[in-house]
Amino acid sequence: MKNFSEHLKNIRITKGLTQRQVAVGIDVGERLYQRYEAGKGKPSFENLWALADFFDISVDELMARDWKPKCT
Repeated sequence: MKNFSEHLKNIRITKGLTQRQVAVGIDVGERLYQRYEAGKGKPSFENLWALADFFDISVDELMARDWKPKCT
C-alpha cells in the first residue's frame, strides 16, 4: 500500500489543485490539510469521506487500497 500522505498529494497535484483549494473544499484549515500531506496527521473518518467526495473518488481509492470482494 502506498504511503497515504504521498498518495493524497499526488491526487491533489494530478487534479491541478492547491492545498488551500482542497482545505476550503473539505472545510478544514489549510494547516490541518498540510499536516495530512506531510504525514504528520491523519484525517478523521468524516474528513476521509469529505476528501473522497471532493476528489470524486471512493474512500478505497483515496486510501490506495486494492479492495476485492471475497467470494465464498
